[in-house]
Amino acid sequence: MKEKLLNSKFILLIPAYWACLFDEIITIVNQSDAYWKGDLSKANEGNPIGAFVMAHHTSGLFIISALWLVLIGIIGYYLSDKKLKIFALFVLIVHSFGASTWLSQYYSFWYMIIFIFINAILFIEVESIYESRKKRI
Repeated sequence: MKEKLLNSKFILLIPAYWACLFDEIITIVNQSDAYWKGDLSKANEGNPIGAFVMAHHTSGLFIISALWLVLIGIIGYYLSDKKLKIFALFVLIVHSFGASTWLSQYYSFWYMIIFIFINAILFIEVESIYESRKKRI
């Protein structure tokens, strides 16, 4: 199973999924106690879709996060290699930006820089692995 995943085009989504999950987790962790106690007006989210669902129920963020993760895979499945790389890079950049706003505000500038640097390395390395495996097939 692992080898099948590593030889498929879905390997290109690993950096996107990583950044997405990190962004979702840091968003959850940094919500105020008041929000988790039911004051939905205290939702802190820059994405208007996420903010909308969070303003209606505390589980909204979890639901939309799960749906988005599934949608990334579905979209990735139907895209050609080049379009998948563009989409994966787009998701990686968007969620790197989202997470970086939390990192810079609540932790430090340097955590943000390190996070973005790791994401850049991860994308290049995964893309390189995919291309080398594709040439062997």
